[in-house]
Amino acid sequence: MIRNSINLLTKKLISSTSCQRTRMRCFSSGATNLVDVNVNDKTGIAVVTLNRPPVNSLNLELLTDLSKTLDELESNRSKGMILTSSSKTVFSAGLDILEMYNPEPERSKAFWTALQDVWLKLYGSPYPTAAAINGHSPAGGCLLAICCEYRVMVNDFTIGLNETRLGISAPSFFISSFRNVLSTREAEKALTLGTMFSSDEALKVGLVDEIATDKADSINKCENFLLEFKKVSSMARAFTKQSLRKKDLEELENNREQDLQLFLFAINQPIVQKGLGAYIQSLKKK
Repeated sequence: MIRNSINLLTKKLISSTSCQRTRMRCFSSGATNLVDVNVNDKTGIAVVTLNRPPVNSLNLELLTDLSKTLDELESNRSKGMILTSSSKTVFSAGLDILEMYNPEPERSKAFWTALQDVWLKLYGSPYPTAAAINGHSPAGGCLLAICCEYRVMVNDFTIGLNETRLGISAPSFFISSFRNVLSTREAEKALTLGTMFSSDEALKVGLVDEIATDKADSINKCENFLLEFKKVSSMARAFTKQSLRKKDLEELENNREQDLQLFLFAINQPIVQKGLGAYIQSLKKK
């Protein structure tokens, strides 16, 4: 059963405005060390900042903190969320390679389960979401961005699901998210080629919705998008979004264990370990 079911969503959306405002202010100081949260009391929109230097690579701890943050936003009935990065050049470099190289079984399971949780919560969130992409956004970084309903990208950076260039295949829920944004044909070409799009190319194919001059501009444009929902029923908006994404959400919900086992099988293949080791060595030389 999908986590954000209609009955549960109905209960969570029916609440007083004063209660919403109080709770949002309590959350405005930030939730964790790796994820900073600031809420505008006037609009109720939360700016969620990934804060794991140097490149916000997604390890177990960052994913766990982000998952908790998404829970807090939902329980506090957020009016909207903008996801961004504390880095000046990287939105998120994607999944932390060290989580997959010489993996420790229990941690690997926890890591992938946390990623599944984040995807389900972000892709299926009842509140509107936008990504202020203020840096390069490959692989898992791109995944976080395309889970959001709107994307504003700062000029001169790149974004894409480049897994095939690393010798691996993007998981099914990565593909579902990509196909939700691009046409099936564009998604197939980009996924099989492992294409990294420039900001202008991403705008042209519809991977991002707007281009910004800097981080502040990207956040401002994301906020303008979220404010468009002020006169729209939050319940109707949430039902509509989740109905459109229902098939993708159910696919992972109903196959979480299979997806986990596929991941564990893949990362434990000698050829994959060899490739990851070579990639880590190349990073050290840089």
